[in-house]
Amino acid sequence: MQAIYAFQQEGPESISAGEKQLIVSLDKLYELYIYQLSLIIELVDFNRRRIDENKVKQLPTADDLNPNLRFTHNRFIIQLENNRDYNRRCALYKINWVDEEEMIRKFYNIMREDEAYIAYMNKPEVSYNDDKQVVEMVVLRMFSESDHLRSYFDERNIYWTEDFDTAVMMVDKTIKGYKESADEYTSLPTLLKDENHVDGSEDMQFVKQLYRKTLINSSDLNKVISERADNWDLERIAIMDTILIKMAITELIEFPSIPVKVTLNEYIELSKEYSSPKSKIFINGVLDKLIVEYKEKGIIRKSGRGLME
Repeated sequence: MQAIYAFQQEGPESISAGEKQLIVSLDKLYELYIYQLSLIIELVDFNRRRIDENKVKQLPTADDLNPNLRFTHNRFIIQLENNRDYNRRCALYKINWVDEEEMIRKFYNIMREDEAYIAYMNKPEVSYNDDKQVVEMVVLRMFSESDHLRSYFDERNIYWTEDFDTAVMMVDKTIKGYKESADEYTSLPTLLKDENHVDGSEDMQFVKQLYRKTLINSSDLNKVISERADNWDLERIAIMDTILIKMAITELIEFPSIPVKVTLNEYIELSKEYSSPKSKIFINGVLDKLIVEYKEKGIIRKSGRGLME
């Protein structure tokens, strides 16, 4: 969606050039995901440094000499630290937080005052699930609410301006899916679920085909939308709305294995996130008409039980 919008707003010179940029942006999204994982580790490292510094103070307190090590011994975080896939990717991206100690310090202080973190640290015993939940609830919430962190990533890479929240969701999904039995050889989730398949990635083919087909047929799809948008001049329809409808039509026609209902729901959800408050009603109305019409004409052809519903 973002790549198609960029192309239509005087972006790349050709669809092929735009497709290359789209693929680069996917790679950069994964890099941002690794950066956010590494920030979790950096926060723990800062905690460990503080514990060591407090022990050698001139007048250490009892808490300084006998600190609560629960967060530093967090089992999920230790798994991530030792994960070979994670460490390989950190080395590949040359990730380093050395110049951002003040930001890390701020996160650390916010975390220490968080009620969920305090409850976690004071529990008599914690489970592996507790270890994951404190990272998910406290750390990821801090990241997602930090304007400074967003600005930091914006300045580092132009591709990361719109990808911040997506990367946070990916980290959250990783935490939720991690198992206590995972070892250092456990692979991190890939951006495309089948990207390591020997015959090539079906997900990547979906990305390319949806992008290309939507743009190639853009003029024809404008006519389709205009004819079915009652009392609406095409120029008065929000650009994002037309893009979402074009993508939905392309998906309905070109991808026989994707259920009609899934396509409809997906693009309505995207409209809630990226377009105006009334967009979902408009998009739903146009697509409902098209789906009925295309089914009657046999334009929508789905293979598999229940896919036409």
